[in-house]
Amino acid sequence: MTTTVSSDQRPGLRAYEDSIRLPFPELVSKLREMLGVRLVAYIGGVKSARSVSAWADGAGQPSEVDRERLRHAFHAGALLRERYDTVTVQSWFKGMNPSLNDEAPAQVLREEEPLTGAREVVAAAKSFAYIG
Repeated sequence: MTTTVSSDQRPGLRAYEDSIRLPFPELVSKLREMLGVRLVAYIGGVKSARSVSAWADGAGQPSEVDRERLRHAFHAGALLRERYDTVTVQSWFKGMNPSLNDEAPAQVLREEEPLTGAREVVAAAKSFAYIG
């Protein structure tokens, strides 16, 4: 017998589900509300807030790798938003993180190979949200 666990029963599952199910423009809009346009632009590999607005409007998209990075950022951010306000989430993404060798989560997402960075950042987010 298989037991289905709803996202209401497992902390962080809703964040994961939303990160893979949301249409990209909606994900960018929510991520922009959560992190601010400059941080989304940084993680997405652009310097212009206009690019982020275009993505949110569905008028363009970053590269596949950068879309993946933004989905991972959303996963970690939404997980943190289950327990913290947006100011705390933004500070967490920008600040030195002892779980990430004192690098900022946004920097790890931007500079590491996407899957490796995602594993590290999501694990650090879970640790901060559910253990710390």
